[in-house]
Amino acid sequence: MSLETVRIERLGAQADGIAEVGGETVYVGFALPGEQVTVRRQKARGNVVSIDEPSAERTEPPCRHFGPKGDLCGGCALQHFNITAYNHWKKQLVSDVLAARGIDADVRPLITCAPGSRRRAVLSARAVKGGIVLGFNRAGTNTIADIRECAVVRPAIAEALPGLRALAGIAAAGTRPFRLQVLETSAGLDVAIDGVRELADKKRRTAIGKALELGYARLSLGNEILIEARKPIVTFNGIEVIPPPAAFVQASATAQEAMIEIVSTHLAGTKRVADLFSGCGTFALPLTRHAAVDAFENDGAALEALDHAARHTQGLKPLSVERRDLFRRPVNAAELKKTEGVVFDPPRAGAQAQSKEIAASGVTKVAAVSCNPATLARDLRILIDGGFRLASVTPIDQFLWSPHVEAIALLER
Repeated sequence: MSLETVRIERLGAQADGIAEVGGETVYVGFALPGEQVTVRRQKARGNVVSIDEPSAERTEPPCRHFGPKGDLCGGCALQHFNITAYNHWKKQLVSDVLAARGIDADVRPLITCAPGSRRRAVLSARAVKGGIVLGFNRAGTNTIADIRECAVVRPAIAEALPGLRALAGIAAAGTRPFRLQVLETSAGLDVAIDGVRELADKKRRTAIGKALELGYARLSLGNEILIEARKPIVTFNGIEVIPPPAAFVQASATAQEAMIEIVSTHLAGTKRVADLFSGCGTFALPLTRHAAVDAFENDGAALEALDHAARHTQGLKPLSVERRDLFRRPVNAAELKKTEGVVFDPPRAGAQAQSKEIAASGVTKVAAVSCNPATLARDLRILIDGGFRLASVTPIDQFLWSPHVEAIALLER
């Protein structure tokens, strides 16, 4: 590895600084556009040795674990970036991928989330000589950065790190890494141990005792509930839901409510709506206040939580649920014959097959929600070519200081 001085030209989609050296592209973590930095280079990667000419947009990171002088925690990539410039870059990520598909979009201002607002975290853990490491993977590696603080998660999760480390010490088997999925609920923390095949009876009892001592609402091993001291409840626009262990919910409650408002406003006036990739009902449940909803989801436990919430909430319109793999068997155009509006919120792979069916249907309004701008742009191209007009795109920053950005696109015809 050699030392080189490079000039950073721009930020890449994964938040690396990008330099061009002798016709080759070099990716430099923790560097900003305009900076001159000395790097230790290995092929296309450059690790910062010194920042010789810092950018005016560089700022002091709020977390001691961030950056090359910290523990290289990979949970954040851009704490050193001035927040105004960072917000502009986040919005531009969405604009750029849409433009690459030839889509002229009205990209609205970024909906931001404050530090300390993320209610869901997936922590990695591993037994090492002398104890347990708990945290997020170090930048660009599979090695766990052992964290003692976190600037992005809710205070209840940050303050729980010592207890979670103790719980991980109980659950650890050998040196194999595993995960703790943590969700803040109104009843306390909901914790699921993932990647541990089983716990011996003594460990199981000890883990349950520790969870009760720490005041967790629920502790699970995979999908098995070990102890439920209180029902872990989250709310979707005021409707209470008990999610299954390790369930997907939006990372920020503030972002979730903003997203519900955008989708509900767009689909107002529709009498029948299909919620595709519905999960536990983030959109389906609020929409049933004004429309009949057909919810489709492949996760049976999530559908059960959705159905249970609907049956125990008064004043909602009819809701039907169907377990279905929408990648293998999308809801076809004929099945959407009586449907006026659609909302879909797929995994990162997007909804290509489903978008083709929506384009071929008589649906008049669509709200497309995505955590991957690239697959969203692909799906929007299908819908636009099928006769829809793109009204707006709103980027949402649920994942502060990371390269990930959510977006909601609203279409009609």
